[in-house]
Amino acid sequence: MRQDQPGIKVTIMGKEFMVACPEDEKTSLVAAAKYLDHKMKDIHNSGKVLGAERCAIMAALNIAHELLQYQSDGIPSDMGDKIRALQTKIDNALRDSAQLTL
Repeated sequence: MRQDQPGIKVTIMGKEFMVACPEDEKTSLVAAAKYLDHKMKDIHNSGKVLGAERCAIMAALNIAHELLQYQSDGIPSDMGDKIRALQTKIDNALRDSAQLTL
């Protein structure tokens, strides 16, 4: 890990890893680690693949396949509208919550 970049601990398959990460990317790194952990546990729990290394390879292949599917299929055209609607709901909930505490 580079000395000039802060680290963050993530847990994958019960093991902790310290990963260098810029401050503004910590949230997405934690989400990615949780996603990978979930994928690896699913593969491990299926009983078809033994060993953490093989689980990691299978998870990487599955995630790469998902990525390629998204790239070839493209992002759904209404995704931007859905994101904006969710953002509006969040903003309204935060505003309402702030008014309740005043």
